[in-house]
Formats: sequence, C-alpha cells, structure tokens
Amino acid sequence: MTDDVQPQPEARFPVVGDLPSHEREGQIFWRLRWRLCTSHLRRLAAEARLRTSLVVGLSLFFWFGLFALFYGGFEFVVKQVDPPGAPYHAKTMEFVFSLFFLSLLVMLVFSAGIIVYGGLYPSKETEFLLTLPTRDERLVDYRFQEALFFSNWGFFLLASPMMLAYGAVVHAPWYYFAYLPFLLGAFAYIPCALGTLFCLVLIDRLPRLRRIVLGAAALFVIATAYRSIWRTLEMTDLEALGRSWFTETFHRFRFTRDQWLPSTWLSHALIDAARRSNNNPRDLPWFDSGKYLIVLVSNALLLHVLVGAAGKRMFRRSYWGLQSRQARKPKVAWGWIDRLAETVLWVFPHPMRVLMIKDLRHFRRDPVQWSQFLIFFGLLLLYFANVDRFRQHRSNPDVLTWVNIVSFLNLAVVGLILSTFTTRFIYPLVSLEGRRFWILSRLPVKRDTILYSKFLFAAGGSWITCSGLVLVSDLMLAVSWLIVGLHQLICLLLCIGLSGMAVGLGAIMPNFREQSPSKIAAGFGGTLNLVLSAIYILLVVLLTALPCHFYMFAERTDLPPWPIHRGNMQWWLIAGVASSTALAAIVTIVPLHHGLKSFRKVEV
Repeated sequence: MTDDVQPQPEARFPVVGDLPSHEREGQIFWRLRWRLCTSHLRRLAAEARLRTSLVVGLSLFFWFGLFALFYGGFEFVVKQVDPPGAPYHAKTMEFVFSLFFLSLLVMLVFSAGIIVYGGLYPSKETEFLLTLPTRDERLVDYRFQEALFFSNWGFFLLASPMMLAYGAVVHAPWYYFAYLPFLLGAFAYIPCALGTLFCLVLIDRLPRLRRIVLGAAALFVIATAYRSIWRTLEMTDLEALGRSWFTETFHRFRFTRDQWLPSTWLSHALIDAARRSNNNPRDLPWFDSGKYLIVLVSNALLLHVLVGAAGKRMFRRSYWGLQSRQARKPKVAWGWIDRLAETVLWVFPHPMRVLMIKDLRHFRRDPVQWSQFLIFFGLLLLYFANVDRFRQHRSNPDVLTWVNIVSFLNLAVVGLILSTFTTRFIYPLVSLEGRRFWILSRLPVKRDTILYSKFLFAAGGSWITCSGLVLVSDLMLAVSWLIVGLHQLICLLLCIGLSGMAVGLGAIMPNFREQSPSKIAAGFGGTLNLVLSAIYILLVVLLTALPCHFYMFAERTDLPPWPIHRGNMQWWLIAGVASSTALAAIVTIVPLHHGLKSFRKVEV
C-alpha cells in the first residue's frame, strides 16, 4: 500500500509548464479562425447567395466609381498644376496625401480601440477563452487581428482605388505597384496597434473614466479638425482655390506633414515610388521609397511587440478590475424624459408607445450612442450657425450659384451623417434584442408592432434633429422660402427612407448571436445598408437639386440657352419632387415589407 503514488500538485494543476509553445498556440488560434471563416463562408454560400452577390457587386461598383473619380481628379492636377516630377506637383500631392492619410490614421486609431474593447471586455467568447490554458497576450493578439480586419477594410476600399488611379495617371514605374500593398498594409497596422494600446492602458488605469476620456479625445480631434477647416474656408474675397489661397492653406496644414507621422512616411514613399529617375545615377526613386517602407514595417513590428507586452502585463488585471467594479445605482433624474415622451407620443397605441419609450431609454442610457450623436450633430450645428459668408455678395450671380449649391450640399451632409447613424445604431436594433428576444415574443403584442415601433422611433427622432439643422443652415444662408420648404420635404423623405431601410434590412438579416453593434454594423448587412443609403441620398438630392437650381436661375438671371423651356421649369421641379417621393416610398415599403415577413418567422 505504501507503493500507491499520490498525484503531485504540479501534475494536478498544470499552469505554465504544460502550456504549448508560442508557435503552437498561434497555430491553434489560426486554425480556429480558419474554421470559423470557412464555416461562415459556407453558410453564406448555402443560405445567402443573393445577399452576398449583392454586397460584392455594390462594393465593386463603389470601388470602380471611386477609381473613376480619383482618376479624373489626378488628371486635373497633372494638367492644371504641374506634371509628375515638377516641384509644385510634388507639393500638391504631398499636401493631399498627408491630409488624407492623417485623417484616416486618427479615425483608425479610434475605430480599432473601440473594436478591441468590444472584443476583449464585454464579450462572452473572451469570458470562455479566459477559462482555457491560454496566454493573455495570445487573447489580445486574437482580438487585435479581428480589429485589424474590421477597422481597415474601409481603409483599403478607399485607399486602393485612389493609389491605383494616381499610379495610372502619372504612369508610375512597376515598383510603385509592387510596393503599394506592403506600404498600405504596414501603415494600416500602426493605427490599429496604437488603438489597442490606448484601449488596454485606458481600461487598466482609468476604467471608470473610459467613456469620458474617449469622448474628450474624440471631441478634441473633431474640434481641431473643425477649426483647421473653418480657417481654410475663411475668404475675404472670391479668390478661393487660387494660387494665394493654396499657398496659405498649404502653410496652415503644415502640421499634417510632420516627419514623425506615419502618414508622412507613407506619402513620401508613394510620391517617390511614382516618379521616374532623372537619369542621375544618384537619383534612385525605388531606393528612397524603399527606405520609407522599411521605416513603416519596422514601426509596425515594434508596435506588435508592444501590444504583446501590454497584453501580457495588463489584460487579465484590467479585465477582472473592470468586471469586479461596483455597479453604479441607476439614476432616476432623467425619468422626466420618458414621461415627456409618453405625453408627446399619445397619438400612438399604448403597446407601440411603450416599445418606443423602451428604445428611447436604451438610447439615453448608452453613452456611446448619445455622445456620438451630440458630437457630430453639435459640430454640424456650429458649422451651420456660421455659414453666412456669402451675404455680402448677393447681387453676384456666381455667389447665388454657390449659395444654392452649398445649401443642397449641407442637406446631403446631414443625410450622409444620418445614414452612418442608422447603419451603426438603427440597423442592429433587432439583432441586439438577442437572447432577450424571447421576452418580447411573449408579450401580448404583435411582432409587426415591435418592428413598426422601431421604425417610428428612428424616423421621428432623426427627423426632429435633422430638420432643425437644415432649417438653421437655410436661415443662415438666407435662401428663399421655396427652397426652405423643399429642403424640409427632402429631409423628411431622407429620414423616413433611411429609417425604413435600416429597420427592414436589420429584420431581414438579424444576427442574434453577436452582441457587439459595431460588428453587426460592419457585417454584410450593415455594409449593404450603408451603400444603399448613400445611393439613395445621392439620388434624392440630385433629383431635386438640379431642377431647383435651374428653376431659380431661370427666374433671376438671363443665361440662355436652357435645355428646357423656362415655362416648363416648374413642371420639371414638380417631377423631381414626385420622383424623390416615389423613391422614398419604395426604399421604405419594400425593406419593411420583407423585414416583416422575415421577422414573423424568427424563432429564438
């Protein structure tokens, strides 16, 4: 009996010694990701061929449209500014590239940080993975790869047609196109790593202030960008886009070309790679561009090491610190908003009113939603309240043209920002019910009522805000009351159409397994909703802006020949408004109809 062997503590509780090597652990996680991806693709091929084909087709249409747009723009620069290799051409492209890539750099840092936070801390999958014998830095790396994909697909969708169009216009040598994927890949890695580090440090050091710090940082960035743009648009005369205007603007945006910025490295690499040697043996564009490529890759690798070190040191501590913090008591001071909403919504049936107040309560309790809403629409209000730069030249027909164009552009901007909000927050509304959907399904209300309540909540809430913004813009521009009324009608059509499209597509393609709204919005359905929303806004604004523009100037100016007789201008305007109304009805009714059919069959 004395020969019985008792298990050793190390054998019963293997903690470190039995962990696979780093390489083996990485292979396991890559195999897991590969199986998840192939399973997801097989499911899409089997169950959603039409949806997948539509998304791929629209994405290709968007890509080629951007390519044509950038190609025309770069041709204009080559013809009107300077040919490739000339100093003024290099300055112009350095200004454009630096500003473009710095803007994307900042947005990618925020986007990656938010996605990493959603994947690491509130995720059920991470909660399960923490029970496995896995290294902390491997979990962070696993989520970092997801953030790298979800936050950068839009970057490649925008940057690749732009860079290929530039190379085609300037007849860049072969090494420009060979360097391009490595340059863009190394650059995209840097902001994603910075966002991950920012997220880990913030949750580890300031977990209770994470939303305030994030909101303050976003507000600072937007305010800085707004101030720079507004100073650029300050015009004492009409020499905008002239040589002196460009020189002053180039000087004001010199901070975008600081040598320590990755966007500057990428811009120099692209400009050097695109030019040809001037027959000087010491002038080696491929070598100059290659040096910047090495700088980008080395910094990306350094940040990769830092992300691993920060994950190993901070992730588990910050995770348990965040999960074990004492919950705050819900505040009842904002309950008057619900009571006010209930009073305002008295015209609706009681079940629908209750569901709309539920969504309103969810909105005001989620700082991510209302903070972004306040930031973007607050900045728009600030811009619209100061857009009165054309009042001193009202007798000039050119100024009248600009006033009309600016008023419709402001309307389109409001619609485009609204489309991002409907994609980000309205489209995932049905999916976010998730595993709690069985509670709603047990209520004595029809499922149609649930879906209609979400549509009315989205359309009504967005219309109040957007119509106010458009009214401020029109009053500051002092446009005619005809245009004011027309803008309000278009704004109403945009709010109804975008809300119907988002709610309908969200019901057609729900994802009850995903808890992160950002991932739901970044999926196929969210991408489809965003692309269709952009096309819808473009069509509605163009259908009314062009007839209105010609109608107004046919009345005020004498600029023959008009393609349509002046007496028929008003009918052309009426036809444009009727077409926009019909289009709004189609994009509202069709998605909602199919969404209702799909929503009635959902089983949870």
